[in-house]
Amino acid sequence: MKIIFAGTPEFAAVALRALCDAGFEIALVLTQPDRPAGRGMQLHASAVKQVALEHHLPLAQPQSLRLDGKYPAEAQAALALLQATPHDVMVVAAYGLILPPAVLAIAPHGCINIHASLLPRWRGAAPIHRAIEAGDAQSGVTIMQMEAGLDTGPMLAVQSLPIDPQDNTGTLHDKLAVLGADMLLKTLREIEQGSVHPTPQPEQGVTYASKISKEEAALDFSLPAQTLARKIRAFNPFPGAHASVEGALIKLWQAEALPQSSTALPGEVLAATPQQGVLVACGEGVLRLTELQKAGGKRLPAVEFIKGLDLSAARFS
Repeated sequence: MKIIFAGTPEFAAVALRALCDAGFEIALVLTQPDRPAGRGMQLHASAVKQVALEHHLPLAQPQSLRLDGKYPAEAQAALALLQATPHDVMVVAAYGLILPPAVLAIAPHGCINIHASLLPRWRGAAPIHRAIEAGDAQSGVTIMQMEAGLDTGPMLAVQSLPIDPQDNTGTLHDKLAVLGADMLLKTLREIEQGSVHPTPQPEQGVTYASKISKEEAALDFSLPAQTLARKIRAFNPFPGAHASVEGALIKLWQAEALPQSSTALPGEVLAATPQQGVLVACGEGVLRLTELQKAGGKRLPAVEFIKGLDLSAARFS
């Protein structure tokens, strides 16, 4: 099979590497344009672009594929390129651009998507973050036939994966990326053999995983400790949960909820010792902070962090 691959971040790059290693012919790779990143705001290639260059694959980086969008001329050129590139199927993984019906209809076998959730739960942009934030016991990957709706297409393959209580978005992402790549290879072989069986998504259990904003990573300690612990895991590594102490921003990377109660005001530090760690009162329960970071500093275990910043009489806000 000849494949056009569309993806941008590392989640997609894992799948593209797997396709190359398995010997599939990649007729074209689409990825988003290089973006400024880092302190110097230098242009950086996406993870998918880096894999494409390593394997000397044909590459295109259109700003848009929508003829009615901000870049109609560029979208028209991209559409013409897709139509002129012989391929059997288009594989999409975390591409980040909307695929209009004109694109979905080009490949004989259509477009298939690697989605990091057990559809129809967590349709949308941030399924891994939202699954952890919600306290889901399991996640997984759905290989889906794409259609015009947002992650509404029929399922070609589904496989679940338990969410470990210590998983954060970064660790769960890596597990799901490997699982998705394996499932993709099997699904493509089934498409080749004509043995794939699309299944409509259930009508019940639909939820939406809205895009993560930096603003929501500011923690509100009036919430229960369990909720805050999940948010810290969900926002690790991006955008990084944070709170302020006397106007100084502190990122919170790891924490655990304790069942004990407290009469202190939410955000008040109950203890900051090598023996107890950093204990913070919440709206319900107590949060033990186990990894913290000052602005411009390194991520440190709590026992090391409190050596450089006295939190014994502090309050997080």
